Amino acid sequence: MNVLFTCGGTAGHINPAVALARLFQLRDPDCKVLFVGADGGMENRLVPKEGYEIRTVTITNFRRSFTPAAIGHNVKTVFNMGRSKRQADRILKDFQPDLVVGTGGYASYPIVHAAAARGIPTAVHESNAVPGLTTKALSKVVDVVMVGFEESRSHYEHPEKVVVTGTPVRGDFFQYTRKEARAKLGLEDDRPLVLSVWGSLGALVMNRQTADFIARECREGEPFHHIHSAGRDYSAVCKTLEALGVDLKAHPGIDVREYIYDMPVVMAAADLVLCRAGASTIAELTAIAKPSVLVPSPNVVADHQTKNAQVLAQAGGAVLLPEKECSGEKLYQVASDLLTHKEKRDAMGAALRRMAVPDAGEQIYRTLIQLAHKGGR
Repeated sequence: MNVLFTCGGTAGHINPAVALARLFQLRDPDCKVLFVGADGGMENRLVPKEGYEIRTVTITNFRRSFTPAAIGHNVKTVFNMGRSKRQADRILKDFQPDLVVGTGGYASYPIVHAAAARGIPTAVHESNAVPGLTTKALSKVVDVVMVGFEESRSHYEHPEKVVVTGTPVRGDFFQYTRKEARAKLGLEDDRPLVLSVWGSLGALVMNRQTADFIARECREGEPFHHIHSAGRDYSAVCKTLEALGVDLKAHPGIDVREYIYDMPVVMAAADLVLCRAGASTIAELTAIAKPSVLVPSPNVVADHQTKNAQVLAQAGGAVLLPEKECSGEKLYQVASDLLTHKEKRDAMGAALRRMAVPDAGEQIYRTLIQLAHKGGR
């Protein structure tokens, strides 16, 4: 079988596709996989690292603005749509896929649309609670739309095409119990652990607020362990903490890192996660039933992180704290309340377990195999 995955733009689009590619090849070692992304997209860096070939199309997004720069960009996008269609046709002719799967990002549009026009079995998977423009457009032509949450079904014009599969999460997130993970991190006392991370690159506003949060922790005598990933703002966070009178060497319970390379271990050990509400993060929190305080990024298209966070918050699995209402002090108050009331965290974990699709990868695999067999190619 030849399976083509197309994705791009964010890790939330790329990671599910990689997880599915691995599953297809695990079940069928003869399965051939090809990825398609956009020229210059981060997928061109991430996908080859996972050992997969990637080809690209020349496609850009539409900007929702009427400024001269945005209008010029959108004219270029219209031109690129014609070019990307020709590139997509050439890729499909060369690879001859039995199945084409889009997992989000505007790079998905030309290849999935062209495949559907050729009668090739097609599917899209949307990790976010609310579909983006690309998924919304493709949902009209594909055979199957796969979504992470039941609440997402109502956002599609053809709900009969929608299958709730969950979003695949890397297997190593299920490898450790809380006790095993804490032992691996060397946490020997009973204090709870809070994890804070605002994305792989960090976020200047939230990192500054986290520095205030840490300073408050220190004044309170380190009531809980804390691991914080500062990303590219690491040096700035350290300087801010120093300006606030915090000497991290004197506070061993607080671990400020540039990047968390052992995230499955740290998240398994954590009692509470303070984070953004991107698709991958939401999927991981739900899969392992980890209570969280979600501060959605206000700088994303269509405010989709807020919509992701609302799904978890309305189910009782997370606290939603808008960035404009957030401060280091407010964040500390909310986190401290949860960290000192285990019964609240237990109720949040139970709500997440009710939402979770623990075998999401298997659900998607079965859906896609059934689709490919119907196609009869």
